[in-house]
Amino acid sequence: MKRVFAYHAVTGPLLLHSNAGLRRLGLSKTKGFVMSGIKMLAVATALTLPAVALAKPPLREVKEIDNELYYIAIANEISEYCPSISGRRMKAIGVMWGLRSKANQLGYSDSEIRSYVDSDAEKDRMRAKGEAYLAQNGVSYGRPNSFCSLGRAEIERNSAIGVYLRAN
Repeated sequence: MKRVFAYHAVTGPLLLHSNAGLRRLGLSKTKGFVMSGIKMLAVATALTLPAVALAKPPLREVKEIDNELYYIAIANEISEYCPSISGRRMKAIGVMWGLRSKANQLGYSDSEIRSYVDSDAEKDRMRAKGEAYLAQNGVSYGRPNSFCSLGRAEIERNSAIGVYLRAN
């Protein structure tokens, strides 16, 4: 039993890949091979792009996130040691939620963010960086009033640290 297609005259030669069918459509075997190569290149590129996107830097190298967490940490330290200055915790919490959203938009998962925030190595790095800043500004843990002096100066300057502090 032979099947008859309504468009046999058009599809018949094309299904057999004859030269006549290719010429009728304005194509040649060479153009077909070139197009196949372009399609293969496009597929290969599409498959490698996700691998490139996965190569994101550690969160500690994303300055817009790392620096803001640093400012919040310094402000928290000042508010802990100076009784006349309190931390603007709700502002800090709001900023941290924003940082989480920004990190998510940059492709970091919640578990990657959590591991960065909970990392002992990152906490040690942040503490060392903060203690260096405090020492540069004449702050000593033996003199709690030095925290107050720095805190008031930061508040007056409305600095990146000062915005997280409030004088009582």
